[in-house]
Amino acid sequence: MIRYNLKIIFANKFIWFSLASIAFFVIVLLISLFSRGNINPGTIYNLLIYPGMLLIFYPTVFGIQNDEDTRILEILFGIPDYRYKVWLVRLILIYLVVFLILVLLSLFCSWSLIRFPIFNMAWHLMFPIFFMGSLAFLLSTFIKNGIGTGVVMIIIGVIFLALSEAISRTKWNLFLNPFTIPDGMSETAWSSIVHDNRIILFVGIILALLSGLTSLQKRERFI
Repeated sequence: MIRYNLKIIFANKFIWFSLASIAFFVIVLLISLFSRGNINPGTIYNLLIYPGMLLIFYPTVFGIQNDEDTRILEILFGIPDYRYKVWLVRLILIYLVVFLILVLLSLFCSWSLIRFPIFNMAWHLMFPIFFMGSLAFLLSTFIKNGIGTGVVMIIIGVIFLALSEAISRTKWNLFLNPFTIPDGMSETAWSSIVHDNRIILFVGIILALLSGLTSLQKRERFI
């Protein structure tokens, strides 16, 4: 089952999204180096979050459509509790692969730019990236089209970015950077906001996953 899902995850266009994320990372890294600005863990967080979004984008947005295009979705419905045995395993593998890539990119940044806790960085990056991935998976079970789901996710991402300035100091900011303390705010207050933000995103991830898996049991929607 794991071998089968890994083949699905790395099939088709995933390699192109992986290359795009690495290219984006390299470009932003070079810009950061040549700008001669102050590089700190907050800078690294902003440097890594968007490549992470690109990595999670394809397998969660196009997963349902790929199963339909290869005509295996109907076969999967014949497996008892297939949404847990196939799709839950697949999502866990996707998140593990993305997390490992984030750890490697964090390791490279720690080696080449500035020392920081590598796993702590990857841990905090996990919340917004996995939230967007889980939301994309949920929407894909309703839209059933990769391009349509991708357009909706881009619109949602743009809305969050547009609101990020207004809610930057609150726990509702999806792109909250825990390594950059706003001016005039104490470390204790900021730590509390970050803690609440991570709880909200974690609950959102669980709810989106469960809702998406529940949606996959409605066979008539997919045939």
